[in-house]
Amino acid sequence: MRSLTAFAALALFAAPPTAFADAHDGTPMATASMIGNDEEDIGTVTLKQTPNGVLIEAHLTGLSAGVHGFHIHETGKCDAPDFKSAGGHFNPTDAKHGITVEGGPHAGDMPNIHFPEDGDAGLRVEVLNTMVSLEEGAEGYLLDEDGSAIMVHSGADDYESQPSGDAGSRIACGIVEMK
Repeated sequence: MRSLTAFAALALFAAPPTAFADAHDGTPMATASMIGNDEEDIGTVTLKQTPNGVLIEAHLTGLSAGVHGFHIHETGKCDAPDFKSAGGHFNPTDAKHGITVEGGPHAGDMPNIHFPEDGDAGLRVEVLNTMVSLEEGAEGYLLDEDGSAIMVHSGADDYESQPSGDAGSRIACGIVEMK
């Protein structure tokens, strides 16, 4: 059984991006420019390889208030308006979906994000995902032949429904690209 400590999250409201978004010391880094259903820019996600997994920092604006599913999807395509081109959740080990399910979570599962009522200043979220990598050849490599995408859903992930948490429609998407 996988540990429920497969990822950790910290959300900070209206906070500026951290320094790692601009620093590049040879550590593998990637970014995803997030777009909404109307192809409007809604923010950036920065990914940085660490010795313990990939630190994912999302700085988002323009989302509706409430709880949203936040996942990594298996294909690096974001064709609006429905983003179905990104495929299902990134799941290289064929695990079950959800942190509350025996045999889960899969690598694309991440904690929900909570967008505030007064979201004009945006939302900054940090997630450490220990099941993915930016290092070629490593298990959970995100930049394989068809790439991967970061996805925000209209509703909350229930952390158990198969195969994707019943999080509703896809409302924002960004292709993960090496920086």
